[in-house]
Amino acid sequence: MKGCASKCWSASCCGNLSSFLDDCFCDVESIDVFNNFKIYPRIKKLTERDYFRYYRVNLKRPCPFWPDDGHCSIKDCHVEPCPESKVPVGIKVFMFKIFVSVSISLKHFSSCFSNQSKEAFADWARHDDAQDHFCELDDETSPDADYVDLLLNPERFTGYKGPSAWRVWNSIYEENCFKPRSVYRPLNPLAPSRGLCLEKRVFYRLISGLHSSINIHLCADYLLDEGWGRSVWGPNLQEFRRRFDTAETKGEGTRRLKNLYFLYLIELRALYKVAPYFERAFVNLYTGNTQEDGATKDLLLQVFNEIKAFPMHFDEKSMFAGHKMEAKTLKEEFRLHFKNISRIMDCVGCSKCRLWGKLQTQGLGTALKILFSEKEIKNLPEHSPSKGFQLTRQEIVALMNGFGRLSTSIHQLHNFRLLLKENR
Repeated sequence: MKGCASKCWSASCCGNLSSFLDDCFCDVESIDVFNNFKIYPRIKKLTERDYFRYYRVNLKRPCPFWPDDGHCSIKDCHVEPCPESKVPVGIKVFMFKIFVSVSISLKHFSSCFSNQSKEAFADWARHDDAQDHFCELDDETSPDADYVDLLLNPERFTGYKGPSAWRVWNSIYEENCFKPRSVYRPLNPLAPSRGLCLEKRVFYRLISGLHSSINIHLCADYLLDEGWGRSVWGPNLQEFRRRFDTAETKGEGTRRLKNLYFLYLIELRALYKVAPYFERAFVNLYTGNTQEDGATKDLLLQVFNEIKAFPMHFDEKSMFAGHKMEAKTLKEEFRLHFKNISRIMDCVGCSKCRLWGKLQTQGLGTALKILFSEKEIKNLPEHSPSKGFQLTRQEIVALMNGFGRLSTSIHQLHNFRLLLKENR
């Protein structure tokens, strides 16, 4: 894919979306080829596996920032919870650490787990609550929490829009500027200094990229027709143009799409960094089905192998550089501001939008947690659990599904390029 403006896109929707991205040394064309041929087919299969398709979430938490507007009454906003009888037994059993004490649980379930699994469980119970989370995690023990089958509740345009939706995104963007603005430097040595604080610049690009990705999903799976008890979903080119066309967005469309690619590289780098955590032999993606679990682990490792072969990874050292105290302050600022955004997701009135907003926000929060835990990941013991770094199942599911959504967005962009070409 070369000559983006002349070959692939209508110039009004493409603008300068080619060559190198801002703040990194990777180009859009290389990401497209890598994602669409190497990553997307594998990540799609991976997120369809049982371990990754069931996500436990509380969609009834009240909005902590303003009075509840009430839930969207449009039928497509509804989320169909999964009966627990359909959830793989291993996923439910692994939840037992949340409900009872470690000693009782290990004794009661001793027949279900190997010694290594029980050791991993006990380590999780002692240490995961002490870690610095970048997201407001749902209490999975709440009676309001449900398992959701993500494959049966796909992310798509539900009709949710208007003042309620705008208030959510406006509140999210208002959280992007850090105070005090203590760090001023470009994100990479070749980028000219524009006098912007590092925190504001990076944080805004991550949120803008997430927003762009969600908008692409909505445009790609739009309700085109409804009648006779049958709904027709598909790509809406007009809606895509409204959100990304240069003229329609006053020149912002290209920047929004570049921020999507920037976010993709950030999460790709996090997966590269966390690969050693999953490559250890005793780490299992447990559902209770040995054959299923082995195939899922193999597929996950295939994804990691492709990621490690990518030649143009983002260099996070340029983003999180600084003296020890400065880096610590930056981490805390990132963590608290992003955690606040995860709380805003409980203000989304559409249940299906809330579900996917919470999942993708948690996925990005987990990626940030990984990038800020480089030392702990480097020191992972090969044959036993780590006391310094752990990921919960909820974080793992959100991480891979969140990245899967970004991968899908870039794949869907290719489809929109073809539609734009056909409709010139």
